[in-house]
Amino acid sequence: MNKFIPVNEPLLNGNEKKYLNECIDTGWISSEGPFIKKFEQGMADYIGRKYAVAVTNGTAALEMAVVALELKEGDEVIMPTFTIISCAQALVKAGVKPVLVDCELDTFNMKIGDVESKITKNTKAIMVVHIYGMPVDMDPLMKLAEKYNLKIIEDAAEAHGQTYKGKKCGSFGDISILSFYPNKHITTGEGGMVLTDDEDLAKRCESLRNLCFIPERRFVHEELGWNLRMTNIQAAIGVAQLERIQEFVAKKRWIGQMYQDLLKDIKVISLPIPKKEYAENIYWVFTIALKDDFSQNSQQVMKELQQKGIGTRPFFYPMHKQPVFNKMGLFLNEHLPNSEKVYERGFYIPSGLAISKEQIEGVSKVLHEVLV
Repeated sequence: MNKFIPVNEPLLNGNEKKYLNECIDTGWISSEGPFIKKFEQGMADYIGRKYAVAVTNGTAALEMAVVALELKEGDEVIMPTFTIISCAQALVKAGVKPVLVDCELDTFNMKIGDVESKITKNTKAIMVVHIYGMPVDMDPLMKLAEKYNLKIIEDAAEAHGQTYKGKKCGSFGDISILSFYPNKHITTGEGGMVLTDDEDLAKRCESLRNLCFIPERRFVHEELGWNLRMTNIQAAIGVAQLERIQEFVAKKRWIGQMYQDLLKDIKVISLPIPKKEYAENIYWVFTIALKDDFSQNSQQVMKELQQKGIGTRPFFYPMHKQPVFNKMGLFLNEHLPNSEKVYERGFYIPSGLAISKEQIEGVSKVLHEVLV
């Protein structure tokens, strides 16, 4: 191919430049600028939450959510093993024990049927993570949370605009988080957000975000927080992006359907599940899973695609296999076979919002050369 096709390229051809110029012209470039509140309110309204607190990134949002919920050492939180390390890291840094659940082979989301057996007297919350484009089946988890008096932390970083039974992802449970990294449907370059319907929880997040300043005595602190403030410049980009969220969701589904049509004849791969009874795939990324009878693993195929000008990314490496956690004595001898298998057999291909029809066809052509 003549030109390398990256795995992701954001779409920034709306009002981004206009709003950035406004930040520069007015001098409001810090976290005090007006676009912060506008972005927070816009996201809260869109998702259906009462409060939103913008922060520096999705990882920070998770760490702040754990502390805001007052989870402490000795507590346990049930979460998927198949996810990004930020989820487990947020718990471990707070002294909280992650209790891992394997993933489903079709949606890659946590196995709901395995959750209840993991609940103990120390369980305080369930961390839900929507993976790759399909939402977690929320109703059974919400019932478990009510039955055992557990908190729900919802990681909707990959699910901007996705719905579960018509209700927006990011609106479930006690607290939810978003990421605005460049590969997300809405990007601010780096950035994240915590959302909740609990006013006290929102105020606590606002305090933790801003070094826990006491309002009436600014430089006196009764607890430690962080400087996790998003800048007005970042929020300005976010406001411009949010204006086009429905367009972005529609394009992601168009990308997904194009790939479904172009790649359905490749017998050695499984394509993403298009829908379940509770949701239609939003195709945050377009995933490829190599079937068992194909001799190569994902790393070998990805290397060949790279050489032919196609960017890819591997699937998540399971939390129970992470060397950093094993060195801490965590998850030793745990075996969660589905997540181990999908890591070895899965990867995703270029599917960013800026991708063109011609690029999608080019990716398909190369995949046929490599896999057929």
